[in-house]
Amino acid sequence: MRRRFQHDVGVNGSSADSTGGHQSTRTDAAPGTAPARPRAAAAAGAAPDGGTEGAAEAVPGTAPAPRRRGGRVRMTGKQRREQLLEIGRTVFAERGYDGTSVEEIAERAGVSKPVVYEHFGGKEGLYAVVVDREMQLLLDMVTGALTGGHSRELLEQAAFALMDYIDTSTDGFRILVRDSPVAQSTGTFASLISDIATQVEDILGLEFKSRGFDARLAPMYSQMLVGMVALTGQWWLEVRKPDKATVAAHLVNLAWHGLEGLERHPRLVGDRRA
Repeated sequence: MRRRFQHDVGVNGSSADSTGGHQSTRTDAAPGTAPARPRAAAAAGAAPDGGTEGAAEAVPGTAPAPRRRGGRVRMTGKQRREQLLEIGRTVFAERGYDGTSVEEIAERAGVSKPVVYEHFGGKEGLYAVVVDREMQLLLDMVTGALTGGHSRELLEQAAFALMDYIDTSTDGFRILVRDSPVAQSTGTFASLISDIATQVEDILGLEFKSRGFDARLAPMYSQMLVGMVALTGQWWLEVRKPDKATVAAHLVNLAWHGLEGLERHPRLVGDRRA
């Protein structure tokens, strides 16, 4: 009786017949000789990017992933782009922009340098995409956390969201603050702080109106509050004590009770001239 084998293209070399059954391509070896090696179902072509991904395991009942010479898997353009972004994000966080090279990113990805240039045009283009993603992630986390309620609760939501981002996306925050210090007037982190401050500005504007303060000062106070949280976050990034919820609570304590005792027309006590 003819023996039948399970179909697994590229693994055991069998192929399906026209009726849906499976015929084995295995032949019995002659006595005293080594068994014949099964032929691959299809020749594996080399990937266009020169990558060095590892071999993928075949999943029963599915077609195997495309293979390159040496049994290595070929990535799609989208997969390669995401891989380069993740590796670039890690290296930028470790070394900063100036300390990062296209050579190192390509080496970690297992591709040639032209592949990085093809996807991003160079280190600057890759860095710009990484920063844009981190800025959007942080902004989404802060604005998404502002679900409403009392003004103090909104302040807590914003402070904790920023601390949560620092905790869960440490590499991203390092990138934002390392190459664009919070003190400089232009740049990625300063722009991000300004975007977040705009969200807080609306909250403060309503609070100022309800207390009889000049609402035109709300933009300035929002910059102060957000800047205070951002600088505290930079400090906490290195020490990680106390936990982020405790830090957020103390930030809100200082900010909220400072706002409670706010003077309508503050003046410096000492003799200070402009």
